[in-house]
Amino acid sequence: MHTGFYRCLNLGLCVQAIQNPSDMQLQEQAWNSVCPLVIRLKKFYNFSLRLERALQSLLESLTCPPYTPTQHLEKEQALAKQFAEILHFTLRFDELKMRIPAIQNDFSYYRRTISRNRINNLNLDIENEVNNEMANRMSLFYAEATPMLKTLSTATTNFVTENKTLPLENTTDVLSTMASVCKVMLETPDYTSRFNSEDTLLFCMRVMVGVIILYDHVHPNGAFNKSSKIDMKGCIKVLKEQPADNVEGLLNALKFTTKHLNDESTPKNIRTMLQ
Repeated sequence: MHTGFYRCLNLGLCVQAIQNPSDMQLQEQAWNSVCPLVIRLKKFYNFSLRLERALQSLLESLTCPPYTPTQHLEKEQALAKQFAEILHFTLRFDELKMRIPAIQNDFSYYRRTISRNRINNLNLDIENEVNNEMANRMSLFYAEATPMLKTLSTATTNFVTENKTLPLENTTDVLSTMASVCKVMLETPDYTSRFNSEDTLLFCMRVMVGVIILYDHVHPNGAFNKSSKIDMKGCIKVLKEQPADNVEGLLNALKFTTKHLNDESTPKNIRTMLQ
């Protein structure tokens, strides 16, 4: 996925159209521009549902007895790689989404228009693709600052809740082990010197942040507590050693999408590192 995954409307057409409802030419321009974008947004929304199912399936495979989480990660490296790929895509998507505030304006215009058409008993072809019910679900999804990450956090929490006979440690140990592996790779020159490109470095950082966030959502004490199996100080340190442009979104994800950062039990030095 690249930065062209969503192309904003030139000159804020949807905002102008909302502000000038009687300008029919402007309404037509905005509508013709927004419809292809809504179709694209629907594809990503549907993809998030597929990721949710895939993540839960991978968690089931990586946590089931009789193997320990470490044994699973060693024996089933292809599954672990797929898990990492999902996290990488998720963090990348959300980084891009946070840079495009126009999504909410464009989608608001779309919903207003189909509601108005329904009142006037008009039915547009696009409503066969994105009807009012689908538009409402998509609106809730894109209202999140990090919608894909929210989906995965909820999926992981639901996995733990629905598998009560599975020890919680099976899930949290998989996540903490992956975080530790990524941290070691990022802080060890012998490993980073073998990376073929900056993309590999970014991949490791996104996966590390992704598993930290999932861990923080499912562990009762979170990732920042002194008893956490994740070395949060080390993870944040290795992120802050990278160029600011590469890690700003990841540090923001740790600040704003984790659950326990502001708990009283979070060491002051950890909170200070993320300020």
